[in-house]
Amino acid sequence: MDAALAHQQAGRLPEAEAMYRRVLAQEPRNLAANYNLALVLRSLGRRDEALACLARVAALQPDNAQAQYGFAHVLREEDRLEEAAAAFRRALALQPDFAEARWSLAMCVLPRVYGPGEDPVRAREAFARELAALESWFEERPALDATGAVGVVQPFNLAYQETNNRELLARYGALCSRLMARRHAQPLPARRARDGVVRVGVVSAHFRNHSVWNALTRGWFEHLDRARFALHAFHLGTLRDAETDVARARAASFEEGERSPQQWADTIRRHAPDVLLYPELGMETLAWKLASLRLAPVQATTWGHPETSGLPTMDCYLSAAGLEPAGAQEHYTERLVTLPHLGCHVEARATAAAAPDLGRWGIEADVPLLLCPGVPYKYAPEHDAALVEIARRLGRCRLVFFAYGAQGPVERLQRRLEAAFASAGVDFAAHVSFLPWQPAAQFQGWLERADVFLDTIGFSGFNTALQAIQRALPIVTVEGRFLRGRMASGVLRRMGLDDLVARSAQEYVERAVRLVDDRAYRDDLRRRMREGRERLFGDLAPIRALEEFLLAG
Repeated sequence: MDAALAHQQAGRLPEAEAMYRRVLAQEPRNLAANYNLALVLRSLGRRDEALACLARVAALQPDNAQAQYGFAHVLREEDRLEEAAAAFRRALALQPDFAEARWSLAMCVLPRVYGPGEDPVRAREAFARELAALESWFEERPALDATGAVGVVQPFNLAYQETNNRELLARYGALCSRLMARRHAQPLPARRARDGVVRVGVVSAHFRNHSVWNALTRGWFEHLDRARFALHAFHLGTLRDAETDVARARAASFEEGERSPQQWADTIRRHAPDVLLYPELGMETLAWKLASLRLAPVQATTWGHPETSGLPTMDCYLSAAGLEPAGAQEHYTERLVTLPHLGCHVEARATAAAAPDLGRWGIEADVPLLLCPGVPYKYAPEHDAALVEIARRLGRCRLVFFAYGAQGPVERLQRRLEAAFASAGVDFAAHVSFLPWQPAAQFQGWLERADVFLDTIGFSGFNTALQAIQRALPIVTVEGRFLRGRMASGVLRRMGLDDLVARSAQEYVERAVRLVDDRAYRDDLRRRMREGRERLFGDLAPIRALEEFLLAG
């Protein structure tokens, strides 16, 4: 067991798996081996096998609340929400004050992906009821330490409904802040006397090659004036790569390593930032716990997760003038600050492309390809009809999706689309392919080969849109009601390609069909994309505006 654990901790997962299996061949009821093997299998992407291991652990210890809780979480990740809720309830029956289980149970009404016939509006209403019940549960236990529970599961999937979430998230954020203050209450940080340098803390789990770093944080570290601003990085994540070294080299200090929320809060306070920036909130539990506290005189978040935090501890939301609709302040509990253009500094990135083997995936070489590159939970049920109509209008074509994350949500999306195609009398198998998530070079190859990029409606793509533009792949998008639905449209408008921005699902269908059918139009758009894309890269106006914000703070 010790050798297997050493392999697991060092990331040598196949070796760890082999050793745990040898232990279990001799001791099938060994709880530690079953549990650790489940973690290894989960990291290897073999979630069904991991779930089976955790089911064995739960069966071997039916009276162990932690075993039921761990089993429930994997069920939840697979969108098996009724089973997950039942397991969370079993954990609570065994341990009535199990705050993490009670919190997770409340979040079990929001699926990652809606299956056929499931209604997002009803899920939203159910979440409002569960949030009220959660508030009451903690009010009845004023002495309970809820630090472990806060944000252990987030209402992340609310953002994938094209509805103003401000009211619900304000209630959720207020609850998180109240509970964290029970054990971590501190005097408000005093504003320091300025010594000519503004101390800027950046709290993130993604100082690495990640969409948040690439779109937002890297530009800060590369281009903020280091004579006037000292960047202090607080790296909450465990993954590191060459981009981590870039951040470390440009930071006045770089804190990392496993620490408790209290230890991280103490570390941040010790550095005494004037302004504390959270590039992504709502994605990572530890960042959320810290953001629920007041650790600096001025605290701000931005659109690594493009949604209001709802936290009373967040003063400002840094967004982009080119991405927000009129009246956008109504969508935020924070004071909205719009930086110029796209609100960020990004650089064109040279990336290799590996040509896809179409035959391997059963795709004919001359069929028009329409890429649908969003993660599964970006596809809302109300927009399925647009995809069906594109396939019906074009006839011979192939819509290519990419499976990401847990298999359960992917299968739910596939079943829902199959039902939508069948209802319209369109052959799903003849028009749609679900491929495994692709490594970077292979994905670039698909962008190179495709005819059209179909942006997700309601929750748009930013980094993927930039990648498509670098390959001169025409994008079709709908300009949404909220920041999260306006990423690609903002990019296209910045390039002067307004004719690719639809105002409705019907216009989206019309533009996609024209791009496939009209080769001359498509070629002209590719030319215009090559000529206009330089406007997207190397823009320092957002950095200079951010500096003004930091100085004013």
